[in-house]
Amino acid sequence: MKNVKALAAFAAAVGVGLLSGAAVGQEVKQDQKSQIGNANVAPVTQDQLNAADKNTRDFLLTNGNYAQTRFYPGKQIGRDNVKNLHVAWIFQTDVKESLETSPIVVDGVMYVTTSFSHVYALDAKTGQQLWHYAHKMGPITTYCCGPNNRGVQVLDDRVYLATLDSKLLALNSKTGEVVWTTNIADPELGYSETMAPTVVKDKVLIGTNGGEYGIRGFVRAYDAKTGKQLWNFNTIPDNSVGVWATKDATGRDMHRNIQAEKDTLAKIGDPFAKLGGGVWQNPSVDLATNRIYFVVGNPSPDLDGSNRPGDNLYTNSLVSLDLDTGKYVCHSQYIAHDVWDLDAVSPTVLVNVKDKDGKTIPGVIHAGKTGHIYVHDRKDCSLIRFSEAMVPQENMWVLPTKEGARMLPGANGGVEWSPIATDPGQELAYAINLHQPMTYHVESSAYPNGKLWLGGAFKVIPSEKQSGNITAVNYNTGKIKWQVKTPEPMIGGILATAGGLVFSGEGNGKFAAYNSSNGKELWNFHAGAGVNAPPSSYMIGGKQYVVVGAGGNTQLDFKRGNNIIAFTLD
Repeated sequence: MKNVKALAAFAAAVGVGLLSGAAVGQEVKQDQKSQIGNANVAPVTQDQLNAADKNTRDFLLTNGNYAQTRFYPGKQIGRDNVKNLHVAWIFQTDVKESLETSPIVVDGVMYVTTSFSHVYALDAKTGQQLWHYAHKMGPITTYCCGPNNRGVQVLDDRVYLATLDSKLLALNSKTGEVVWTTNIADPELGYSETMAPTVVKDKVLIGTNGGEYGIRGFVRAYDAKTGKQLWNFNTIPDNSVGVWATKDATGRDMHRNIQAEKDTLAKIGDPFAKLGGGVWQNPSVDLATNRIYFVVGNPSPDLDGSNRPGDNLYTNSLVSLDLDTGKYVCHSQYIAHDVWDLDAVSPTVLVNVKDKDGKTIPGVIHAGKTGHIYVHDRKDCSLIRFSEAMVPQENMWVLPTKEGARMLPGANGGVEWSPIATDPGQELAYAINLHQPMTYHVESSAYPNGKLWLGGAFKVIPSEKQSGNITAVNYNTGKIKWQVKTPEPMIGGILATAGGLVFSGEGNGKFAAYNSSNGKELWNFHAGAGVNAPPSSYMIGGKQYVVVGAGGNTQLDFKRGNNIIAFTLD
């Protein structure tokens, strides 16, 4: 069993939910597929996935397409008629806990997941359950920020799922029966899975969680037909030292004591084996160049840099690999030797961007916990520009102290794991942000053998107001075009559509549509639980639907629920 008391103490300090130990309640006992009816769904081809960005009927990948633009090309629901949106159906899952699923829609069938790695197949027109897979957890599960699952992906006649106890499964898309299971890593050492797999060219791509537990992170490819591992890339290289960077990607001094770090390196050597570097979200896939792009999370321990000298590569970095071999191509590090837990977690997005000379080139963008959107050259990962700050930034980069040092942003961001959306026609990226003033506390401790290893704590300041925002950024200039303030920190995701809309939800249960050009609110609905999941859209029977999960969020302790809600027009 894991150190539940330590996790509970940390949760109380920072105001977020952290859980560890054996999974609780019915989720441990269930190991079955609840059959109501088969899903009459056609196999998904690789050609369909490749062209997902043009598909208005389905929503085939976690973030809409391999480029992860979260731009839905349908426009039946637009600025003039969105006011007429109403509930088409509501499906209640068996699990009432943090809900972060991104619904996948294939041929009239919807696949959604819940906390504790359940999968449901639903009729996308009516919300009727077709089948339900309830994963039986192993005796140990270890996870930092809630028992979440962010979705599945489908290829051929299989649904691919990564589980909280660090397994990879292929399910039959029609029946929910298990086809094969592969162990990814040992949960007793701190490994877990909450991300959705990415399936491309008969490969299932998956990263790992556990950056708070002294793991060594990785991204792997498995054979989609058999589950056999094809390649592995360690997100912490054998030589993690780097170039001894003293400034962050924006050019600000990070107050590192380089000589002290070099002295520590001489004494203890490179700490690569327990340096963290989890990968929280899907990679984007450039089909033209056969490369993938993803971001790597924090080093371990999070707030104590005294026993991890060097830049701690490739933590807090954009990384690109060859899809076929997993070989390193390039990287760009945002924060070297991070001691603020401002890791890179939101998915990368592939769009064409303007370089410094105004030439249009293939780019990759990422929204950081720092509150900046970073714009890179896809060829060599080099940074072209960063946006204006979307959240207040104060006292950066003050070093954590035992008593606590105040700095903004707080450790949740900025942009947390929440995927952004883009509208290439407007050259805009849409991000949801958190504003949580915090103090950073450091306390050195030895590696605790797979238990939580923060090296201190980050604490919310009770006297200071927390809030959030939705921000539209022109990624070719870095300028903020519009911003909508929200009463609570924002976490979950956002969707842009060709109808000139963006959709996003809040922890208070509000789900709303905004004019994508100016941020004006055009419609809203109150769901009764936190809407902290990325929306999807699809068409069936000639009607466009928007669907979102309303189940709250463990990390920010927003009201829990168990609803999948689909909306359509009269």
